[in-house]
Amino acid sequence: MRKLFICSLLFIGLLSKAQNYGTLNEILNRLEERKGINQNLENVSVDNKKFVLIKDFEDHTERSFIVVKGKNATYIEMFDDKKTGESTSNVFSGDIIRKKNIISLRADKLENKKIPIPVSKTLLLTKQKDFIYLIDINSRDRWIDEESYTKKSK
Repeated sequence: MRKLFICSLLFIGLLSKAQNYGTLNEILNRLEERKGINQNLENVSVDNKKFVLIKDFEDHTERSFIVVKGKNATYIEMFDDKKTGESTSNVFSGDIIRKKNIISLRADKLENKKIPIPVSKTLLLTKQKDFIYLIDINSRDRWIDEESYTKKSK
C-alpha cells in the first residue's frame, strides 16, 4: 500500500509542471547534502591527515587512528584495559585508493610483516561545518580529523 502511494505521488509529480519537479529535486539534494551523500569534496585533501576514533566500554577503551601519507596509510589500534591499566597496540600499514568521496584502506602488513588477510575499510569523506570526518560504510563509525577537532577546541 505504501509503495502504491509513493508511486502515485511520483506519477502526479511527473504530470505536474517542471517547476514542481525542480523543487522536489532541490529538496532531495538538500536532504542528501545533510546526510553527506551528495557532497562534492574532491578538492579536500586527506594527505598528511590523522583521523581518530575512540570507543569507550565498561572494561576497556579502544583508540584507533588512520594516518594518511600520500597513497600510503597507517592504521593503529590501541586497547587500554581499565582494570590493569595496560595498553596494547597493533600497527598496520598499507595503502589507500580514493575515488571522489570514497576512500578504501587496505592494510596488508602488521608491524612490517605481511598478513594473510588484510584489514580493509571503506570510508566516506564527509564535511559538516568545518569538521572533516570519515564514516565507515560498514560499521557507521565516525573518524574525525584530528586537526579539525584540535583547532576548534583551542
